[in-house]
Amino acid sequence: MKFYIIPLIVSVFFTGCMDTTLAPEDYAYFGGEIINPKKNYVTLHLEEGQVDTMYLDEENRFFKKIDHVESGLYAFLHGGEYQLVLLEPKDSIMLRLNTLDFDESLVFTGIGSKKNNYLIKSFLEDENEDMHKKEFFQMPPEEFESYLNTKKEEKLAHLNEFLEKYPSSDFFKNIAEANINYNTYFYKEAYPFGYFGDSKLVHYKDLPEHFYNFRKDINYNFKDLRECATYNRFLLAHFNNLALSSYYKNTDQHKYFDRQSLNYNLKKLELIDSLVNVDPIKNYLLKMNVRESLYMTDTPSETNQLLASYLQKTTSDIDKKDIKTVVDKLNRLKPGQPIPDLTLINFNDEPHSLKSLIDKPTIIYFWSSNFDLNHKNLYYRTKKLQDKYPDLNIIAININDENNMYWKNTLKRTKFTPQNEYRFENLNEGIKTLITNSVYTIFLVDGSGQIISSKNSLYSEEFQSNFEKLVAQK
Repeated sequence: MKFYIIPLIVSVFFTGCMDTTLAPEDYAYFGGEIINPKKNYVTLHLEEGQVDTMYLDEENRFFKKIDHVESGLYAFLHGGEYQLVLLEPKDSIMLRLNTLDFDESLVFTGIGSKKNNYLIKSFLEDENEDMHKKEFFQMPPEEFESYLNTKKEEKLAHLNEFLEKYPSSDFFKNIAEANINYNTYFYKEAYPFGYFGDSKLVHYKDLPEHFYNFRKDINYNFKDLRECATYNRFLLAHFNNLALSSYYKNTDQHKYFDRQSLNYNLKKLELIDSLVNVDPIKNYLLKMNVRESLYMTDTPSETNQLLASYLQKTTSDIDKKDIKTVVDKLNRLKPGQPIPDLTLINFNDEPHSLKSLIDKPTIIYFWSSNFDLNHKNLYYRTKKLQDKYPDLNIIAININDENNMYWKNTLKRTKFTPQNEYRFENLNEGIKTLITNSVYTIFLVDGSGQIISSKNSLYSEEFQSNFEKLVAQK
């Protein structure tokens, strides 16, 4: 993690603005400096639907007094990336970050900065730990539990040391403890999927009887954590897991686990609706689950059932509209439909019609430098397929929301050939038309431009089956 010293001139500007003589007790100040900005503004999400837009000045700085602030975790966004800031009344927080290393370069100064620097360091350590989850998902259950408990105790001890050195509010302590707990709970919920795999997932029932004892402590309605990625990914993994018992009651237990199962995905929506009462949390979970489920089905009847269940449960009119739009666009991306035409820009900055690039069986995939390992896997996997099938065409489309040189620099750094590499001329149009803000979307298109499949996993049995259909059409 890189740390920077805020220049004296910024500190003077900051403190000079803080005439709080007549300010109410529940104010806070938030500002900072963005190095290598991608946009001319930063947005701060204070409440659901309430967004503060703070424009950068000529020195790429922003500053805002926030009246009537409640203690909470708030998301701030810049250039397609986001992070959290914990704000409490009377905080005066400045940040500095470099967009070339967004999270790692982020540092806070000012009143309230120590708790935020603690949290960002914790988030980064959790991210680093997450990179090794495949390794400890291979541990037997008892060893895995022991490992998790040790890590949890180490983190709690570190938190207590911090609190002794820097006395903090109960709110911060609750947030910091919850982050540690829900990070541990996430691994417990994700473990059976990693340890048993899809072929033997039915054995999740053989886990030790006490394995899920922590569930009695779950708060499904922890409103203060609604912006916290640790909490949200725990809930997503938790409902994936809870729905397994219903899935295996109605499925041949010797078959591979089918995450595309209609009953399984409907059950998840039902469980979310029955257990979560806070609308922002419930609506987020419902939307994330139904989007994923809709992406995985090519059957109109299943699409209609998923949509009907979702619309009955969500309370967000905005989300309803978004999901209906997704369904309409997905229907235009079903097998047999022509691939929509869009303008792509190649590595040499030359425009090309997407359809003009398709004159033989084609794989279209999407990548982002934010998912480096996935990008490498996609590149080498599709290259291997192309080596085996010389008539196969590959179109790789970068979906980073950055300046036009960034994706080129990534390709140069990885030494990947730029021959089949493109970006959208209009990123928003491309993402909305192909319903792909995900690096896991894969299109298989025949030589006439008709869609064979728009499934999401390059490694699934269904992808392999559809790929065989594709290359057989030469």
